[in-house]
Amino acid sequence: MNYDIIGDIHGCHDSLTALLQKLDYQLIDDIYQHRDRKAVFLGDFVDRGPHQFEVIETARAMIEAGHAYAVMGNHEFNAIAYATPDPDDNGFLRAHTERNTRNHQAFLDAMLDHPERYADTIDWFRTLPLWLDLGDIRIIHACWDRDVIAQIQQHYSEDGRINETLLRAASNPKCWEHEAIETLLKGKEIRLSDGASFKDSGGIKRHYMRIRWWDSNATTYKKAFVGPPAALSHIEDDPIEGDHLIEYGHHEVPLFIGHYWMQGTPTPLTQNIACVDYSIARRDGKLCAYRWDGETDLDTKKYVCVSRLEP
Repeated sequence: MNYDIIGDIHGCHDSLTALLQKLDYQLIDDIYQHRDRKAVFLGDFVDRGPHQFEVIETARAMIEAGHAYAVMGNHEFNAIAYATPDPDDNGFLRAHTERNTRNHQAFLDAMLDHPERYADTIDWFRTLPLWLDLGDIRIIHACWDRDVIAQIQQHYSEDGRINETLLRAASNPKCWEHEAIETLLKGKEIRLSDGASFKDSGGIKRHYMRIRWWDSNATTYKKAFVGPPAALSHIEDDPIEGDHLIEYGHHEVPLFIGHYWMQGTPTPLTQNIACVDYSIARRDGKLCAYRWDGETDLDTKKYVCVSRLEP
């Protein structure tokens, strides 16, 4: 089977349908499909963009009809936790703080007058696995950490689906499950040296940074940093002590990730790892797919993209 791996969509339905059409998917019986290929969605269907439900409706129809696969993104996990009551404090597993609500507002607004649709969508999010191993390729939203995956398989589920117990544990910063899900859905994170900090794209002060876990040359904080380019001046070029990288050997099958808000010309991260998130939530972003046809060495020419169409 050949696959089209599609990056984070974030409510940008016009861009999604344009990309599917560019990939030669046909709308038959209200479902986009291709006679020879399947789409694979990398998660983060929701938040930020103007057409939340339309994106879910299109992708879900493809998945349920057998024309696509999908994994969970951190925004789907957050949506589930935001909607799930916390029995310990009469609140919710993801607190309804001003910041959490603001980051989730586009989805909440879309569902405001549709409580049954909202509940059904959250239930559907729960069916999305944390990862997919399709034999010839692997799919995860942010980071393929085999040790974390093995822990979840041992204690919770072989196929990476989140049950109620895992959801509650992963929502508690004191539990190992919290860091595990953070790693898989947001990426590997380390603390900056000597109390250093930077402000993320939302203006939040950060003392921890996401890292280029796949990059064997990322031996200093500056080289390892993943985040807004403007923050680089606040990141020291000191060597990183300890084992902060994750090994994904060149002999392993191609791995596709999203999440990282890449910019510029799409190109694989390594010989066999490609990020397909090129910042569609930004006004100057694009929605990308990697058109995989069985190759073990990934190729820049296999990216197919459309510029953001949403206003």
